[in-house]
Amino acid sequence: MNASILLLPGDGIGPEVVAGAERVLRAVAARFGHQFDISSALIGGAALSQGQAPLPDSTLEAARRAGAILLGAVGDPSYDTAPPSERPEAALLAIRRELALYANLRPARVWPGLESAGPLKPEVLAGTDMLIVRELTGGLYYGEPRGYADDGSSAHNTMRYSRLEVERVARRAFEAARLRRRRVTSVDKANVLETSRLWRQVVTAVGASYPDVTLEHMLVDTCAMKLAYAPSSFDVVLTENMFGDILSDEAGAVVGSLGLLPSASLGDAAGLFEPVHGSAPDIAGKDIANPIGAVASAAMLLRHALGLELEAVAVEEAIEGALTSGARTADLAGGAGQSLGTRAMAEAIADRVTAAAV
Repeated sequence: MNASILLLPGDGIGPEVVAGAERVLRAVAARFGHQFDISSALIGGAALSQGQAPLPDSTLEAARRAGAILLGAVGDPSYDTAPPSERPEAALLAIRRELALYANLRPARVWPGLESAGPLKPEVLAGTDMLIVRELTGGLYYGEPRGYADDGSSAHNTMRYSRLEVERVARRAFEAARLRRRRVTSVDKANVLETSRLWRQVVTAVGASYPDVTLEHMLVDTCAMKLAYAPSSFDVVLTENMFGDILSDEAGAVVGSLGLLPSASLGDAAGLFEPVHGSAPDIAGKDIANPIGAVASAAMLLRHALGLELEAVAVEEAIEGALTSGARTADLAGGAGQSLGTRAMAEAIADRVTAAAV
């Protein structure tokens, strides 16, 4: 295969973890005989620091041309007091909207050897393997009107969903469930919010077309609690934008570290793949960030954007092999034993991708 991949390293630890993922992608290309045309562009604070918009026109055009996009992270505290449109995070909202990436897939599983890495008892965590499907271009993050009162005494946001928005992401969740354990938990706040009542109605109607998949509805507060005491009870979790943002971060803490979680943002064109963690400016440049979320995002890129299932599995097996051998970054070592830096951990994974071909 000859495929074009656009890298958007972004801010903070983004360049470090993307460099690790690129190393693994090049190992995949060498092993399987593919040609990956890999290029880079600016986004977020990295673009702002060059006097450009958070999402420069040139970056958006490159994204439209790419077969797949791998993003590191956006966020820079030096822009915290800037207007919303001039902050690094504005780039994420814009690129999701411009590429119509309406479904965000966030798997959260317990990797072998990390059963004790999280805050939960290993017996509670055992068997945890869930997929959070988050609606990505609607809800409170995009609703209009929004803004501040002229006198600065109040602010407002609007939460809005259409039947079409709910239906299309629900179908993604049910299709994903058919490839897993055939259970969908739809999360809302239907006891309070009109948008959630519409959400529940539409998801129920879509679910009728999937009689082989079991559907349950759950309030978001109940879901947040159950993630902490029975995470293995979930298969596919379907929810709206803000709830999904929060719950997927909780899932990351449950399985051991946000640094482990990948994601895929999908629509009808090229997908955007990124680790769930943020830019973590406090550890940027120190070679201690966990690259596994970015590397696993590269595996999702291979699977969902390029249709390379065998190659995606090879990357996931290499991650598992590195962890099983005892390789740990600082967030996973927990002060016990020596930890690997970002580059060394990525190399350990890439070396296993290469070695498996021998």
